[in-house]
This record gives sequence, structure tokens and C-alpha cells, in this order.
Amino acid sequence: MQLGRRSLLLAAAAGTATAGTAAPAGAEPRRGGRPVVIGHRGAAGWRPEHTASSYTYAVRTGADWIEPDLVPTKDHVLVVRHENEISQTTDVARRPEFEGRRTTKTVDGRAVTGWFTEDFTLAELKTLRAVERLPAVRNRNTVFDGREEVMTFQEVVDLARRLSREHGRTIAVFPETKHPTYFRSIGLPLEPKLTAVIRRNRLGRRECVVQSFEPTSLKRIAAERLGVPLWQALGTTGGPYDLVAAGDPTTYKDMMSPAGLARIAAYADWIGPDKVSLVGTSLVADAHAAGLRIGPYTFRAENQFLPERLRRGSGANDFGDAFAEYALYYRMGVDAVVTDFPDLAVIARRN
Repeated sequence: MQLGRRSLLLAAAAGTATAGTAAPAGAEPRRGGRPVVIGHRGAAGWRPEHTASSYTYAVRTGADWIEPDLVPTKDHVLVVRHENEISQTTDVARRPEFEGRRTTKTVDGRAVTGWFTEDFTLAELKTLRAVERLPAVRNRNTVFDGREEVMTFQEVVDLARRLSREHGRTIAVFPETKHPTYFRSIGLPLEPKLTAVIRRNRLGRRECVVQSFEPTSLKRIAAERLGVPLWQALGTTGGPYDLVAAGDPTTYKDMMSPAGLARIAAYADWIGPDKVSLVGTSLVADAHAAGLRIGPYTFRAENQFLPERLRRGSGANDFGDAFAEYALYYRMGVDAVVTDFPDLAVIARRN
């Protein structure tokens, strides 16, 4: 299969009309059935991430779940941004009234300079507008810059429920607690606010799955007995920051061993490794043997994010053979895929 960018775009357009026939949404895909398609920050390949239009486009083209990353405001409201540093995802750097908020902080042991959600009230954040995070990669998305505001997690829940009604299928929210150890250290813990939203909206296991790279964050959620599935995200190097901060030498590699997977299964239902962690390994089979479902991240269509043999054309940002990559992972037996292009994942799932 050799599909360039034009072919992928045409296929995506053709697929939107039948997206409603995709696999059932919800937190419990049938083992051996079609994998869940998760819109990573919505449809980040086609719209600026974490915006209402990004989430809406993801669902309209077949996504089963939508993923909001959670960070707090100064007045402790959960909003959705990829990071608490927002100079790459909003127009804050061009706002003279906030010039004095630029600062340097240490987040998860790393110095970061910019503007941070925890230094803004929700009312102040609502005056900002979203922009494309990767303009050099996704220049076409910059046409939407400045059109949408920063959303709260509650607004994403409301949107998911409205889209569920419109499309006649359950759309799950897939929130991630970002930097929970850091936020706990500055008096803005994420878990109590997340728990409150889940309870207030009576989100069930088909409507919400909570993810984090930090095991202690998930264990805090588990202790609340909310009845929603938990997803342990896994990096490729080092270990979770909460364990690092506590002096625990456990690495992500350790967590992906059979013994590590058994420990994860004691508090979580899913693992979410980087997709490269599945290549040439028994991770899918090991996860299933431990009673865990597995959903690798992050699938993208641009050449620079694809294996060399699937790249097409000469440019790093040209579209390669994304369908072949989805097919490979579907054959591996994954239970979900996390993707910037949910429409392409849905089309690939049908074939």
C-alpha cells in the first residue's frame, strides 16, 4: 500500500460519512474485537489540540474516546492543555497585559521558562486563544489560530455528552493527570478536583477512563472507588516522576516486565506504552496474560513519526503510509490506539 498525503486526505473525507459504524465506544472493548480509537487531544492532526473543534472533529470522524490533558488554574479549576506552560498552545506570548507573568519553574526536575496555567485565574485564561502547537509540522492548522478559548474539563465532559446524543453512541472522556506530583507540591492537587467532576457528572466506566504516567496518582483515584477504569501510561526511558522523587529506582522498562505488569494489574485496567515498545517484544501478550488491556501511543501520519519503510515523499511533514502502520498494530492485537488522526485509524480498522 503506497498512499501519499493526497490519497490519505481523500480516504479521510470518504470515511466521515460512515464513521458512525465504528466499534462501540466505552471503557470495555470486547477482547478480540475491534480496537478503540482514541482521539489524542481531539483530532490534533487536523485542528489545534484541546479545542472544541478538535474534539468535535475527532468524534464526527469516528473516534470512540477523546483525550483531555488536565492542568489547574490559580483558582484550582481543571483546564485542558498539553502542558501547564502555555506559550506554545495559546497566544499568551503576544498579550502585553501578561508579559510580567513569564517566569522559570522547575517541573518534574526540569527547568521550564514561559507562562503557566497555575499563575492565571480561569477568567484570565478564558481571555486567551488557542493556537497550533506544531506550526512548522502542521502549518495548515494555523488557519484556526485565535478562534477558540481554553476549555475546562467540565466543558469537555459536557461536549462529550452532547456529541454522544448527536451520534447515538457513547463517547468516553480519557483525562490524563499531568505532573500530579508537581501540582501536589504547590498546593493544587489534581486528583480531588478530577474526582469531584467524575462524581458530579456520574461518569460511569463506559464514559470515563483516567490515565497518568504516575502510579501514585492512579492509586489515589483508585482509593476513591469511582468505578472508572484506570490506565497506566508508560514512557520509553527513565521512570515515573513520582517514583523518581521518592527515590524509587523502578523504571518504565521494569514496569513492562511480566512482574511489573502484574503489579500494575493490582490497581489499573490498561497500560499505554509508546508504540515503539511493542516492536519486537512480547508486550501485548504479556499485558493480556496479566489481565491488562493495551493501547499504544501516539499514531501520526507525517513521515517523521513513521518507521522509515513507511515514509513517502521527501519531506519530513509529508504524509506516509499511516494505514500500513495501523494495520501492523491491529494485527498485534492491541485493544486501542491513541492517535492524532482518528479518522485514519477508523478507516484502517474497517479494512
